Amino acid sequence: MKVIVCVSDLQVPYHDRKAVSVLSRFIKTYKPDEVVSVGDEMDMQTISKWSKGTDLEHEKSIARDRDETYRVLESLKIKHMIRSNHTDRLFNTIKMRAPGLAGLPELELKNFLRLDNLGIKYHEKPYELAPNWLLLHGDEGNVQPTAGATALGLAKRAGMSVVCGHTHRMGLTHYTQSYFGGHPKTLWGLEVGCLMDFKFAKYIRGGLFTWHKGFGVLYVDGNKVMPHLVPVNMDGSFVFDGKVWK
Repeated sequence: MKVIVCVSDLQVPYHDRKAVSVLSRFIKTYKPDEVVSVGDEMDMQTISKWSKGTDLEHEKSIARDRDETYRVLESLKIKHMIRSNHTDRLFNTIKMRAPGLAGLPELELKNFLRLDNLGIKYHEKPYELAPNWLLLHGDEGNVQPTAGATALGLAKRAGMSVVCGHTHRMGLTHYTQSYFGGHPKTLWGLEVGCLMDFKFAKYIRGGLFTWHKGFGVLYVDGNKVMPHLVPVNMDGSFVFDGKVWK
């Protein structure tokens, strides 16, 4: 049976270093068949529209953050990653603020993050990571307040089950169509949470979070795919297959 680990939003340099370290050790030991990332690997906060006109815009940390992102991607052994709104900031900043730099190979995301060196395939469009399952970031449709509903909404639109991030919530839900005596068809929506350190999310009003740390796992047996969520505790620990990782 093939095992695919789905890494949630990291947002380096705001990632939970302990949780990422534990997950990295788990991946190295367990050796899943494939590791994918749902996007937002790097926050790119200095070129965010929210940083314009603030001290953050002059932080001069993007090279350091890029190098840290590279190390994290390498440690997690990620092989596929999808486009996302935070990594889109590189293209959007060039397009809106410095269009004369467009076309420079060094500023294309896969070259900027040196993904070829890591053997990572970057997907600008949805990636079919398992039979009838798509990997998306989660910002391609309307974000719903209920965990799992954003992914399920995308699944209904695509006609395929969906793994996504973006919401920073963990949720697994489904929509089944059937008739008496027939064969049911089920679409799954899997939202894998995040791996961000919450103390950096000072923009959340009142500090009232609906987020949860975690990651996803797909078990693939031929054309059968079984989705699972793995919650990560605030200390970075989690339980997988009856074993505590910490």
